[in-house]
Amino acid sequence: MLIIKIFKVIFLSLYLCSVIILFSCSVVNAEDATKTDSLNFDTTQARTSPVLVYKMVIDGPIGAVTAERVGDAVKIAEDNNAELLVIFLDTPGGFTKPTWTICKQILNSSVPVCVYIAPSGARAGSAGVYITYSANFAAMAPSTNIGAAHPVAGSGQKIDSVMNEKITNDAVAQIKAAAEKRGRNAQWAEDAVRHSVSIPDKEALKLNVINFRAKNMADLLAQIDGKITDVPSGEKTMSLKKYRVVEVKPTFIQKFLEIITSPDIAFILMSIGGLGVLLELYNPGSILPGVVGVISLVLAFYAFQTLPINYAGLSLIILAVILFIAEIKIVSHGLLTIGGLISFFFGGLMLINTSDPNLQISKSILITVVACIGIIVSIASWLVIKASRRKPFIGNEEMVGKIAEVRSKDLAYIDGALWKIQCDEELVKGDQVEILAVNKLTLKVKKLKS
Repeated sequence: MLIIKIFKVIFLSLYLCSVIILFSCSVVNAEDATKTDSLNFDTTQARTSPVLVYKMVIDGPIGAVTAERVGDAVKIAEDNNAELLVIFLDTPGGFTKPTWTICKQILNSSVPVCVYIAPSGARAGSAGVYITYSANFAAMAPSTNIGAAHPVAGSGQKIDSVMNEKITNDAVAQIKAAAEKRGRNAQWAEDAVRHSVSIPDKEALKLNVINFRAKNMADLLAQIDGKITDVPSGEKTMSLKKYRVVEVKPTFIQKFLEIITSPDIAFILMSIGGLGVLLELYNPGSILPGVVGVISLVLAFYAFQTLPINYAGLSLIILAVILFIAEIKIVSHGLLTIGGLISFFFGGLMLINTSDPNLQISKSILITVVACIGIIVSIASWLVIKASRRKPFIGNEEMVGKIAEVRSKDLAYIDGALWKIQCDEELVKGDQVEILAVNKLTLKVKKLKS
């Protein structure tokens, strides 16, 4: 019972910590409840009302949830006949598949899209370059930069020199096509992909990588006003003399999914899930570790669907869990636990299949998780082994080894009760016998020498 209580306290603490991490950045803004009302307006007033300009913010790596958010923003802008969609962008890069999805959504949008690399200090690295080049208008705030768009491993398989060349050539073709469509510097785009060049905002404007350099949103819209751009239906002249800005915020579900699909959070969920199942196997019936573990594993596997997983790394993590379980079955004096921790560490290093350090699992988080698992597994193993060596103090097993007094040929007195006994030797009243085994209500005994 003591072990069960300890397990429950440990796992309740882990569960509460994970909930705080997952939802700390997912607080629903009160304005979300009124967002739908602000998006719908009476078409009879459209002629006299300011034009709608939608705004969304991308701050962080590009992933599957980001692509979903951009798709939703484009659809909302189209449904409400918006004049422009402005995407505030600050990203170190992202994964290939969602990046191409976002580019297609922008290129096929009936509402012009402007990618604005802002605020000051922001950057559009790697995937951000492709997204910027796909937009109708590209702008940068002062003290921002763009570039380093060389594609990185992220498709789930090992990339050799031939495959890397194919991927690079494909990326060059993609960005050059966007550059030609939007009338921007195609040569610089190719250099950004092949040689990972990067430039600040002033140089980007000079080289025709972007269209505008704007201090803020109002400055940006003033510069876009009157410009002509191509949309799928033909040319469109921007009219932004009077406008109303409406921000498209992520939904609660999108915020939640964006958090758990982060490589760091996905790894933590995987760790909690494996540890929960492990502790449930250590001590069947404790319930809480198993429930929390299964929930965490389901969330982790959902996140893995959106990430480029290296299956060698995942296999090492599974091997680590197996070694932890074997620790309580085999006397290894801690060698299996050490082997499991090493396997878990290298599995975490290899889990996300990308060479971009911004998209890999943080080393500090990896070391912290491995250390915590090592401590918890060591404590759990010690408690289980200690409990298995402890002499039973309840039930029939507790009777074994006790001394009883013979009251008749087949009855003995112990702990305030008479028990039927069975012995291979002749017994007389008053003999002392030691209990060897318990078979239902009969004690198997041996006579003690007087």
